[in-house]
Amino acid sequence: MEPEALCQAESEPPSSTAQAVLTGGLSALTPLEDVPSPSASALRASPRRIVLPVTTPRSRAFRREFFPEATLADWNDWRWQLRNRIRSLEGLERIVRLTDDERAAILAHTGALPLSITPYYASLLDRADPVQPLRRCVVPATGEYQHSRGEAEDPLCEDADSPVPGIVHRYPDRVLFLATGFCSTYCRYCTRSRMVGHGGAAEPHKERWERAIEYIESAAEVRDVLLSGGDPLTMAEEELEWLLSRLRRIRHVEILRIGSKVPAVLPQRITGSLVRMLRRYHPLWMSLHFTHPDEITPETACACGRLADAGIPLGSQSVLLKGINDDVETMRGLVHGLLRIRVRPYYLYQCDPIPGSAHFRTTVEKGLDILRGLRGFTTGYAVPTYVIDAPGGGGKIPLLPDAVVGRDGGDLLLRNYEGQVFRYPDPVA
Repeated sequence: MEPEALCQAESEPPSSTAQAVLTGGLSALTPLEDVPSPSASALRASPRRIVLPVTTPRSRAFRREFFPEATLADWNDWRWQLRNRIRSLEGLERIVRLTDDERAAILAHTGALPLSITPYYASLLDRADPVQPLRRCVVPATGEYQHSRGEAEDPLCEDADSPVPGIVHRYPDRVLFLATGFCSTYCRYCTRSRMVGHGGAAEPHKERWERAIEYIESAAEVRDVLLSGGDPLTMAEEELEWLLSRLRRIRHVEILRIGSKVPAVLPQRITGSLVRMLRRYHPLWMSLHFTHPDEITPETACACGRLADAGIPLGSQSVLLKGINDDVETMRGLVHGLLRIRVRPYYLYQCDPIPGSAHFRTTVEKGLDILRGLRGFTTGYAVPTYVIDAPGGGGKIPLLPDAVVGRDGGDLLLRNYEGQVFRYPDPVA
């Protein structure tokens, strides 16, 4: 009989989040029957040799059906997940029943932003429902080829703010470092759809990295570096450590950040070895990308728990997407689920107007309605900042529901979350 799927044994105690998965404490995120029961030996394990369940019956059944030759060790190996990504029409048709529209979109694709889905994330897709939120995020549709007014290949004008290849320097004290153009799974609404997934200048390259680092060294005002791409956590550990160590040697760089969707689409990557390496480069922060409550699984909880226990503050940057997360109930489920796995909802982005994104973009009023449905009705920690990253290189502009109604003499009139108006003494100087 096949044993329960387990994390690689680690030399440190388990994360409290992962321990909650072990004991069923995250039952609000997933049905209890989907959380494997710990064996007696696992519960008795020494703190120096703790093993944690990181796969569910759903993923085990998926593996046995579609990857019968793969062992549990294979499935839990992030490199195996990368080698076995679903990247073709034939590969995807084996797993889901494609619509004519999805099939046509895959056949029509050329250039960047190819089809690529990890086996783990494919196990979360609905085989029969083409409008399932997770499926819409990663399976191409012909709407991607229908361009609308205001759309652009580089709507944020990142290239115009790039002093050297791989660096975007828009804000005074921080830079974006595009370390790679590779992701394990490509989101169909990706802001950098123009450059990811086809190799070239955005791939890991020491010479290009050296030029980028030389620029940061020369810009004494830069105190904050965000590693992004692509997804830096898909890089080899030695490559990522080389980058982090070089950046940490720059005296005026105070904070390092990593932007990643890996915990949501490739949680197997968050190994004990990776976490032990990352914790050497504090202060280190992570901006994670979660889109829908269905992405919050025992596997992602385990991954985020390891990162949080390593002292890495975790924030989530979500994109508001039509028919995927554009209602209060879904967004509430997402932000509450994130807090339970120790990830702070940080930004809610209005979808950027890349070519062929109209079928993903909601109205701005829809986003404001969602904020109205969150503010005051749940903890402030669960309410992200709703922003538009202004086309043309204007940077992030926060959007808020109208709270200031006006003035009445020396009073400021304010509207609360229930729509009631209150006065605050604020005499005009």
